[in-house]
Amino acid sequence: MGMCGLNSGRKWKKQPIIHRIVYHLRLQTLLERCTHSIPSPLTVSSQPLKPVTMTTSPPRNAFYAQSGGVTSVINISAQAVIETARKYPKKIGKVYAGRNGIIGALTEDLIDTSKEPLANIKALGHTPAGAFGSCRYKLKSLETNRREYERLIEVFKAHDIGYFFYNGGGDSADTCLKISQLSASMGYPLIAVHVPKTVDNDLPITDCSPGFGSVAKYVAVSMRESGLDVVSMARTSTKVFVLEVMGRHAGWITAACGLAAEKTGDAPQILLFPEIPFEPQKFLARVDACVTKYGFCAIGVSEGIRNTDGKFVSESGLVDAFGHAQLGGVAPFIADMVRRELKLKNHWAVADYLQRAARHIASKTDVQQSYAVGKAAVEYAVKGMNGVMPAIKRVKAKPYKWEIFPAPLADVANQEKKMPRDFITADGFHITQKCRNYLQPLIEGEAYPPYEGGLPRYVKLNNAAVKKKLAIFSL
Repeated sequence: MGMCGLNSGRKWKKQPIIHRIVYHLRLQTLLERCTHSIPSPLTVSSQPLKPVTMTTSPPRNAFYAQSGGVTSVINISAQAVIETARKYPKKIGKVYAGRNGIIGALTEDLIDTSKEPLANIKALGHTPAGAFGSCRYKLKSLETNRREYERLIEVFKAHDIGYFFYNGGGDSADTCLKISQLSASMGYPLIAVHVPKTVDNDLPITDCSPGFGSVAKYVAVSMRESGLDVVSMARTSTKVFVLEVMGRHAGWITAACGLAAEKTGDAPQILLFPEIPFEPQKFLARVDACVTKYGFCAIGVSEGIRNTDGKFVSESGLVDAFGHAQLGGVAPFIADMVRRELKLKNHWAVADYLQRAARHIASKTDVQQSYAVGKAAVEYAVKGMNGVMPAIKRVKAKPYKWEIFPAPLADVANQEKKMPRDFITADGFHITQKCRNYLQPLIEGEAYPPYEGGLPRYVKLNNAAVKKKLAIFSL
Protein backbone atom coordinates (compact mmCIF):
# COMPACT_ATOMS: atom_id res chain seq x y z
CA MET A 1 0.00 0.00 0.00
CA GLY A 2 2.64 2.49 -1.07
CA MET A 3 4.71 4.49 1.35
CA CYS A 4 2.78 3.34 4.38
CA GLY A 5 4.33 -0.07 4.00
CA LEU A 6 1.19 -2.11 4.88
CA ASN A 7 1.13 -5.75 3.92
CA SER A 8 -2.48 -6.49 2.98
CA GLY A 9 -1.67 -10.20 3.01
CA ARG A 10 -1.15 -10.30 6.78
CA LYS A 11 -3.84 -11.62 9.05
CA TRP A 12 -4.98 -8.55 10.94
CA LYS A 13 -6.14 -10.23 14.13
CA LYS A 14 -2.81 -11.98 14.67
CA GLN A 15 -0.83 -8.73 14.68
CA PRO A 16 0.40 -7.30 18.03
CA ILE A 17 -1.72 -4.38 19.22
CA ILE A 18 1.06 -1.81 18.65
CA HIS A 19 1.35 -2.95 15.03
CA ARG A 20 -2.39 -2.55 14.56
CA ILE A 21 -2.23 0.97 15.99
CA VAL A 22 0.67 1.98 13.77
CA TYR A 23 -1.01 0.44 10.71
CA HIS A 24 -4.22 2.30 11.49
CA LEU A 25 -2.38 5.60 11.78
CA ARG A 26 -0.54 5.03 8.52
CA LEU A 27 -3.76 4.09 6.70
CA GLN A 28 -5.51 7.13 8.09
CA THR A 29 -2.62 9.35 6.96
CA LEU A 30 -2.65 7.83 3.49
CA LEU A 31 -6.40 8.43 3.11
CA GLU A 32 -6.03 12.00 4.31
CA ARG A 33 -3.29 12.64 1.76
CA CYS A 34 -5.46 11.30 -0.98
CA THR A 35 -8.09 13.95 -0.18
CA HIS A 36 -5.43 16.64 0.29
CA SER A 37 -6.71 17.32 3.80
CA ILE A 38 -3.33 17.63 5.55
CA PRO A 39 -0.56 20.21 5.15
CA SER A 40 2.93 19.45 3.91
CA PRO A 41 4.64 17.16 6.45
CA LEU A 42 7.45 19.64 6.95
CA THR A 43 5.40 22.80 7.36
CA VAL A 44 6.82 24.28 10.55
CA SER A 45 4.06 24.98 13.00
CA SER A 46 4.31 27.52 15.78
CA GLN A 47 2.34 25.19 18.01
CA PRO A 48 4.03 22.52 20.16
CA LEU A 49 3.71 19.00 18.85
CA LYS A 50 1.22 16.79 20.59
CA PRO A 51 2.60 14.36 23.19
CA VAL A 52 3.37 10.90 21.88
CA THR A 53 2.25 7.89 23.89
CA MET A 54 4.69 5.00 23.72
CA THR A 55 4.06 1.35 24.44
CA THR A 56 5.99 0.13 27.47
CA SER A 57 6.10 -3.51 26.47
CA PRO A 58 8.54 -4.02 24.94
CA PRO A 59 10.61 -0.83 25.39
CA ARG A 60 11.71 0.96 22.23
CA ASN A 61 15.27 1.96 21.35
CA ALA A 62 16.70 5.48 21.24
CA PHE A 63 18.90 7.19 18.67
CA TYR A 64 21.41 9.88 19.67
CA ALA A 65 23.56 11.92 17.30
CA GLN A 66 25.98 14.86 17.49
CA SER A 67 25.79 17.62 14.91
CA GLY A 68 27.82 20.57 13.71
CA GLY A 69 30.95 21.94 15.32
CA VAL A 70 31.72 20.06 18.51
CA THR A 71 32.54 21.54 21.92
CA SER A 72 34.66 20.61 24.91
CA VAL A 73 31.52 19.47 26.77
CA ILE A 74 29.20 17.94 24.15
CA ASN A 75 30.21 14.46 25.30
CA ILE A 76 28.90 15.31 28.76
CA SER A 77 25.43 15.65 27.22
CA ALA A 78 25.97 12.28 25.52
CA GLN A 79 26.95 10.77 28.85
CA ALA A 80 23.81 12.19 30.43
CA VAL A 81 21.54 10.84 27.68
CA ILE A 82 23.00 7.33 27.93
CA GLU A 83 23.11 7.18 31.73
CA THR A 84 19.60 8.59 32.13
CA ALA A 85 18.13 6.28 29.47
CA ARG A 86 19.44 3.30 31.43
CA LYS A 87 17.29 4.42 34.37
CA TYR A 88 14.14 3.78 32.32
CA PRO A 89 14.52 0.16 31.12
CA LYS A 90 10.74 -0.27 30.84
CA LYS A 91 10.52 2.51 28.26
CA ILE A 92 13.92 2.70 26.57
CA GLY A 93 15.79 -0.35 25.33
CA LYS A 94 19.17 0.36 23.81
CA VAL A 95 20.68 3.74 22.98
CA TYR A 96 22.12 3.73 19.48
CA ALA A 97 24.45 6.53 18.42
CA GLY A 98 24.85 7.76 14.87
CA ARG A 99 28.39 7.41 13.59
CA ASN A 100 29.20 10.90 12.29
CA GLY A 101 25.89 12.39 13.28
CA ILE A 102 22.79 12.20 11.13
CA ILE A 103 24.87 10.57 8.39
CA GLY A 104 24.99 7.51 10.62
CA ALA A 105 21.20 7.32 10.55
CA LEU A 106 20.96 7.74 6.78
CA THR A 107 23.62 5.11 6.07
CA GLU A 108 22.42 2.82 8.90
CA ASP A 109 25.82 3.15 10.53
CA LEU A 110 24.72 2.82 14.14
CA ILE A 111 26.76 2.38 17.31
CA ASP A 112 25.52 0.19 20.18
CA THR A 113 26.33 2.14 23.34
CA SER A 114 25.17 -0.77 25.52
CA LYS A 115 28.39 -2.59 24.57
CA GLU A 116 30.50 0.24 25.95
CA PRO A 117 31.92 -0.30 29.47
CA LEU A 118 30.28 1.86 32.11
CA ALA A 119 33.66 3.40 32.91
CA ASN A 120 33.98 4.62 29.31
CA ILE A 121 30.54 6.22 29.39
CA LYS A 122 31.45 7.98 32.61
CA ALA A 123 34.75 9.14 31.10
CA LEU A 124 32.83 10.97 28.39
CA GLY A 125 32.24 13.57 31.08
CA HIS A 126 35.82 14.79 30.84
CA THR A 127 36.54 14.08 27.16
CA PRO A 128 36.27 16.83 24.50
CA ALA A 129 35.12 16.70 20.86
CA GLY A 130 32.49 14.30 19.50
CA ALA A 131 33.00 10.76 20.79
CA PHE A 132 30.69 9.29 18.13
CA GLY A 133 31.67 11.65 15.34
CA SER A 134 29.77 14.72 14.20
CA CYS A 135 28.97 16.20 10.80
CA ARG A 136 27.82 19.29 8.97
CA TYR A 137 25.07 17.73 6.90
CA LYS A 138 21.79 19.55 6.49
CA LEU A 139 18.79 17.65 5.28
CA LYS A 140 17.23 19.30 2.27
CA SER A 141 13.56 20.21 2.15
CA LEU A 142 11.03 17.44 1.72
CA GLU A 143 10.15 18.77 -1.71
CA THR A 144 13.81 18.71 -2.77
CA ASN A 145 14.81 15.33 -1.40
CA ARG A 146 12.02 13.30 0.16
CA ARG A 147 14.10 10.13 -0.03
CA GLU A 148 16.35 11.20 2.88
CA TYR A 149 13.45 11.67 5.27
CA GLU A 150 11.79 8.45 4.26
CA ARG A 151 15.14 6.70 4.68
CA LEU A 152 15.42 7.96 8.26
CA ILE A 153 12.01 6.57 9.11
CA GLU A 154 12.94 3.31 7.37
CA VAL A 155 16.08 2.97 9.52
CA PHE A 156 14.18 3.87 12.68
CA LYS A 157 11.56 1.23 11.87
CA ALA A 158 14.19 -1.42 11.13
CA HIS A 159 15.83 -0.89 14.54
CA ASP A 160 12.64 -0.13 16.50
CA ILE A 161 13.78 3.39 17.35
CA GLY A 162 11.10 5.40 19.12
CA TYR A 163 13.24 8.21 20.57
CA PHE A 164 15.40 10.67 18.64
CA PHE A 165 17.92 12.89 20.49
CA TYR A 166 19.79 15.37 18.30
CA ASN A 167 22.64 17.27 19.98
CA GLY A 168 23.42 20.48 18.11
CA GLY A 169 22.67 24.13 17.35
CA GLY A 170 19.99 26.00 15.43
CA ASP A 171 20.24 24.01 12.20
CA SER A 172 20.09 20.79 14.20
CA ALA A 173 16.99 22.03 16.01
CA ASP A 174 15.37 22.55 12.61
CA THR A 175 16.27 19.00 11.53
CA CYS A 176 14.91 17.60 14.79
CA LEU A 177 11.64 19.51 14.34
CA LYS A 178 11.23 18.37 10.73
CA ILE A 179 11.82 14.72 11.63
CA SER A 180 9.28 14.89 14.46
CA GLN A 181 6.70 16.42 12.13
CA LEU A 182 7.37 13.96 9.34
CA SER A 183 7.13 10.96 11.63
CA ALA A 184 3.78 12.25 12.88
CA SER A 185 2.46 12.73 9.34
CA MET A 186 3.61 9.23 8.37
CA GLY A 187 1.96 7.62 11.36
CA TYR A 188 5.24 6.43 12.83
CA PRO A 189 5.37 7.02 16.61
CA LEU A 190 8.61 8.88 17.34
CA ILE A 191 9.55 11.30 20.08
CA ALA A 192 12.14 13.85 18.95
CA VAL A 193 13.98 16.03 21.47
CA HIS A 194 16.73 18.50 20.66
CA VAL A 195 19.74 18.63 23.01
CA PRO A 196 21.25 22.13 22.78
CA LYS A 197 24.92 22.95 22.23
CA THR A 198 26.83 25.65 20.44
CA VAL A 199 29.92 27.62 21.30
CA ASP A 200 28.39 30.66 19.58
CA ASN A 201 25.75 31.08 22.33
CA ASP A 202 23.22 32.12 19.69
CA LEU A 203 20.33 29.75 20.49
CA PRO A 204 17.16 31.66 21.42
CA ILE A 205 15.02 31.23 24.55
CA THR A 206 17.76 29.49 26.58
CA ASP A 207 19.77 31.78 28.88
CA CYS A 208 22.97 30.35 27.44
CA SER A 209 24.03 27.52 25.18
CA PRO A 210 25.94 24.53 26.58
CA GLY A 211 29.46 24.70 25.21
CA PHE A 212 29.66 28.48 25.33
CA GLY A 213 30.72 28.88 28.96
CA SER A 214 33.87 26.81 28.45
CA VAL A 215 34.86 28.66 25.27
CA ALA A 216 34.23 31.94 27.06
CA LYS A 217 36.51 30.85 29.89
CA TYR A 218 39.22 29.77 27.44
CA VAL A 219 39.30 33.04 25.47
CA ALA A 220 39.14 35.18 28.62
CA VAL A 221 42.09 33.29 30.13
CA SER A 222 44.00 33.39 26.82
CA MET A 223 43.45 37.12 26.48
CA ARG A 224 44.59 37.82 30.04
CA GLU A 225 47.75 35.72 29.67
CA SER A 226 48.69 36.99 26.20
CA GLY A 227 47.99 40.55 27.32
CA LEU A 228 50.58 40.20 30.08
CA ASP A 229 53.02 38.87 27.51
CA VAL A 230 52.50 41.81 25.17
CA VAL A 231 52.76 44.50 27.82
CA SER A 232 56.03 43.02 29.04
CA MET A 233 57.53 43.33 25.53
CA ALA A 234 55.86 46.50 24.34
CA ARG A 235 58.68 48.96 24.95
CA THR A 236 61.08 47.41 22.44
CA SER A 237 59.00 44.88 20.53
CA THR A 238 55.35 43.95 19.93
CA LYS A 239 52.87 46.71 20.60
CA VAL A 240 49.66 45.24 19.16
CA PHE A 241 48.19 41.77 19.60
CA VAL A 242 45.10 40.48 17.76
CA LEU A 243 43.13 37.40 18.85
CA GLU A 244 40.52 36.03 16.43
CA VAL A 245 37.66 34.04 17.96
CA MET A 246 34.59 32.23 16.65
CA GLY A 247 31.07 33.62 16.49
CA ARG A 248 29.62 33.98 13.02
CA HIS A 249 26.81 36.49 13.49
CA ALA A 250 26.87 36.89 17.25
CA GLY A 251 29.64 38.47 19.29
CA TRP A 252 29.26 36.47 22.50
CA ILE A 253 32.71 34.86 22.36
CA THR A 254 34.29 38.20 21.49
CA ALA A 255 32.51 39.71 24.46
CA ALA A 256 33.95 36.99 26.71
CA CYS A 257 37.45 38.21 25.81
CA GLY A 258 36.46 41.42 27.58
CA LEU A 259 36.19 39.61 30.91
CA ALA A 260 40.01 39.57 31.01
CA ALA A 261 40.08 43.34 31.61
CA GLU A 262 39.61 44.17 35.28
CA LYS A 263 40.24 47.91 34.84
CA THR A 264 40.60 50.47 32.07
CA GLY A 265 43.78 49.86 30.08
CA ASP A 266 43.93 46.12 30.73
CA ALA A 267 43.91 43.74 27.77
CA PRO A 268 41.83 43.79 25.67
CA GLN A 269 41.36 47.49 25.07
CA ILE A 270 39.42 46.88 21.83
CA LEU A 271 36.74 44.36 20.88
CA LEU A 272 35.35 44.06 17.34
CA PHE A 273 31.80 42.63 17.26
CA PRO A 274 29.74 41.31 14.32
CA GLU A 275 26.87 43.46 15.59
CA ILE A 276 28.91 46.67 15.03
CA PRO A 277 29.93 47.57 11.43
CA PHE A 278 33.70 47.68 11.07
CA GLU A 279 35.03 51.16 10.20
CA PRO A 280 38.78 51.01 9.49
CA GLN A 281 39.64 54.65 10.20
CA LYS A 282 37.72 54.75 13.45
CA PHE A 283 39.38 51.49 14.50
CA LEU A 284 42.90 52.65 13.60
CA ALA A 285 42.43 55.86 15.54
CA ARG A 286 41.45 53.86 18.61
CA VAL A 287 44.51 51.56 18.26
CA ASP A 288 46.81 54.55 17.97
CA ALA A 289 45.25 56.18 21.03
CA CYS A 290 45.64 52.98 23.10
CA VAL A 291 49.30 52.52 22.18
CA THR A 292 49.98 56.16 23.00
CA LYS A 293 48.23 55.98 26.37
CA TYR A 294 49.01 52.42 27.56
CA GLY A 295 52.07 51.48 25.53
CA PHE A 296 50.31 48.56 23.85
CA CYS A 297 46.95 47.43 22.48
CA ALA A 298 45.28 44.00 22.66
CA ILE A 299 42.33 43.32 20.37
CA GLY A 300 39.67 40.61 20.41
CA VAL A 301 37.94 40.20 17.05
CA SER A 302 35.08 38.01 15.86
CA GLU A 303 35.51 35.98 12.70
CA GLY A 304 32.14 37.39 11.62
CA ILE A 305 32.78 41.14 11.63
CA ARG A 306 31.29 42.96 8.64
CA ASN A 307 32.08 46.21 6.89
CA THR A 308 29.54 49.00 6.53
CA ASP A 309 28.19 47.31 3.37
CA GLY A 310 27.31 44.20 5.35
CA LYS A 311 29.97 41.97 3.79
CA PHE A 312 32.11 39.70 5.96
CA VAL A 313 35.60 41.13 6.27
CA SER A 314 37.08 37.61 6.27
CA GLU A 315 34.74 35.89 3.80
CA SER A 316 36.65 33.45 1.60
CA GLY A 317 33.92 32.87 -0.96
CA LEU A 318 33.44 29.27 0.19
CA VAL A 319 30.41 27.87 2.04
CA ASP A 320 30.01 24.98 4.46
CA ALA A 321 27.51 22.13 4.27
CA PHE A 322 24.86 24.26 5.99
CA GLY A 323 25.21 26.96 3.32
CA HIS A 324 27.03 29.36 5.64
CA ALA A 325 29.93 31.45 4.38
CA GLN A 326 33.27 29.95 5.41
CA LEU A 327 35.03 32.46 7.60
CA GLY A 328 38.53 32.86 9.02
CA GLY A 329 41.56 34.98 8.47
CA VAL A 330 40.28 38.24 9.93
CA ALA A 331 43.15 38.42 12.48
CA PRO A 332 45.95 38.62 9.87
CA PHE A 333 43.82 41.09 7.91
CA ILE A 334 43.50 43.38 10.94
CA ALA A 335 47.15 42.94 11.91
CA ASP A 336 48.34 43.79 8.40
CA MET A 337 46.18 46.90 8.42
CA VAL A 338 47.81 48.03 11.68
CA ARG A 339 51.27 47.35 10.26
CA ARG A 340 50.64 49.24 7.01
CA GLU A 341 48.77 52.24 8.38
CA LEU A 342 50.31 52.70 11.83
CA LYS A 343 53.74 51.09 11.32
CA LEU A 344 53.37 49.16 14.58
CA LYS A 345 54.91 45.76 15.21
CA ASN A 346 52.25 43.23 16.00
CA HIS A 347 51.38 39.57 16.44
CA TRP A 348 48.13 37.76 15.81
CA ALA A 349 46.58 34.43 16.74
CA VAL A 350 43.50 32.46 15.72
CA ALA A 351 41.88 30.48 18.54
CA ASP A 352 40.05 28.25 16.02
CA TYR A 353 39.66 24.63 17.22
CA LEU A 354 41.72 25.32 20.35
CA GLN A 355 38.90 27.30 21.93
CA ARG A 356 36.23 24.65 21.48
CA ALA A 357 38.44 21.64 22.29
CA ALA A 358 39.90 22.98 25.54
CA ARG A 359 38.36 20.55 28.03
CA HIS A 360 41.32 21.07 30.35
CA ILE A 361 40.02 24.52 31.25
CA ALA A 362 36.27 23.95 31.00
CA SER A 363 33.83 25.99 33.04
CA LYS A 364 32.24 24.02 35.88
CA THR A 365 28.98 25.85 35.26
CA ASP A 366 29.08 24.73 31.62
CA VAL A 367 29.86 21.15 32.61
CA GLN A 368 26.87 21.04 34.97
CA GLN A 369 24.50 22.60 32.44
CA SER A 370 25.65 20.29 29.64
CA TYR A 371 24.80 17.24 31.76
CA ALA A 372 21.51 18.76 32.88
CA VAL A 373 20.17 19.29 29.34
CA GLY A 374 21.07 15.71 28.31
CA LYS A 375 19.38 14.32 31.40
CA ALA A 376 16.29 16.47 30.92
CA ALA A 377 16.01 15.46 27.25
CA VAL A 378 15.51 11.81 28.24
CA GLU A 379 13.16 12.71 31.08
CA TYR A 380 11.03 14.77 28.69
CA ALA A 381 11.01 11.96 26.15
CA VAL A 382 9.81 9.26 28.55
CA LYS A 383 6.98 11.60 29.53
CA GLY A 384 5.92 11.77 25.88
CA MET A 385 7.07 15.37 25.34
CA ASN A 386 7.76 15.76 21.63
CA GLY A 387 9.39 18.53 19.62
CA VAL A 388 10.98 20.31 22.57
CA MET A 389 14.43 21.41 23.72
CA PRO A 390 15.67 21.53 27.32
CA ALA A 391 16.49 25.21 27.86
CA ILE A 392 18.27 27.02 30.67
CA LYS A 393 16.50 29.67 32.73
CA ARG A 394 18.45 32.13 34.89
CA VAL A 395 16.50 32.14 38.14
CA LYS A 396 18.82 34.41 40.11
CA ALA A 397 21.79 36.56 39.13
CA LYS A 398 23.72 36.68 42.43
CA PRO A 399 24.36 34.03 43.49
CA TYR A 400 23.84 32.50 40.07
CA LYS A 401 20.99 29.99 40.03
CA TRP A 402 19.44 28.28 37.06
CA GLU A 403 16.92 25.60 36.13
CA ILE A 404 15.87 23.59 33.06
CA PHE A 405 12.55 24.00 31.24
CA PRO A 406 11.12 22.69 27.91
CA ALA A 407 11.14 25.11 24.97
CA PRO A 408 9.08 24.35 21.80
CA LEU A 409 11.39 23.55 18.90
CA ALA A 410 9.30 25.72 16.58
CA ASP A 411 10.52 28.72 18.58
CA VAL A 412 14.16 27.59 18.44
CA ALA A 413 14.80 26.27 14.94
CA ASN A 414 16.77 28.56 12.61
CA GLN A 415 16.71 31.46 15.07
CA GLU A 416 19.77 33.43 16.18
CA LYS A 417 20.29 35.34 19.40
CA LYS A 418 22.69 38.21 18.90
CA MET A 419 24.37 40.48 21.43
CA PRO A 420 21.94 43.11 22.79
CA ARG A 421 23.07 46.63 22.01
CA ASP A 422 23.17 47.53 25.69
CA PHE A 423 25.79 44.79 26.20
CA ILE A 424 28.17 46.83 24.02
CA THR A 425 29.61 50.21 25.01
CA ALA A 426 28.36 53.31 23.19
CA ASP A 427 31.56 53.55 21.14
CA GLY A 428 31.16 49.93 20.01
CA PHE A 429 34.59 48.79 21.21
CA HIS A 430 33.95 46.99 24.52
CA ILE A 431 31.41 45.37 26.85
CA THR A 432 29.20 47.07 29.39
CA GLN A 433 28.82 46.12 33.03
CA LYS A 434 25.47 44.56 32.16
CA CYS A 435 27.21 42.22 29.73
CA ARG A 436 29.89 41.42 32.29
CA ASN A 437 27.21 40.53 34.85
CA TYR A 438 25.64 38.16 32.33
CA LEU A 439 28.90 36.46 31.31
CA GLN A 440 30.72 36.16 34.63
CA PRO A 441 28.82 33.23 36.20
CA LEU A 442 29.02 31.22 32.99
CA ILE A 443 32.81 30.89 33.23
CA GLU A 444 33.08 30.27 36.94
CA GLY A 445 34.26 27.08 38.56
CA GLU A 446 36.87 24.54 37.47
CA ALA A 447 36.25 20.98 36.32
CA TYR A 448 39.67 19.62 35.44
CA PRO A 449 39.96 16.21 33.75
CA PRO A 450 42.18 13.54 35.30
CA TYR A 451 45.84 13.76 34.28
CA GLU A 452 48.34 11.01 33.54
CA GLY A 453 51.96 11.52 32.53
CA GLY A 454 51.46 15.25 32.55
CA LEU A 455 48.59 15.13 30.01
CA PRO A 456 44.81 14.95 30.31
CA ARG A 457 43.51 11.38 30.19
CA TYR A 458 40.67 11.18 27.68
CA VAL A 459 38.64 8.17 26.58
CA LYS A 460 38.37 6.63 23.14
CA LEU A 461 35.22 4.58 22.79
CA ASN A 462 35.03 1.16 21.15
CA ASN A 463 31.95 2.26 19.16
CA ALA A 464 30.71 -1.24 18.36
CA ALA A 465 28.67 -1.28 15.16
CA VAL A 466 25.06 -2.45 15.02
CA LYS A 467 24.36 -5.10 12.37
CA LYS A 468 22.74 -3.56 9.29
CA LYS A 469 19.33 -4.74 8.12
CA LEU A 470 18.67 -2.57 5.07
CA ALA A 471 20.03 -1.99 1.60
CA ILE A 472 22.92 0.42 1.08
CA PHE A 473 21.88 4.08 0.88
CA SER A 474 23.95 6.61 -1.08
CA LEU A 475 24.14 10.20 0.14
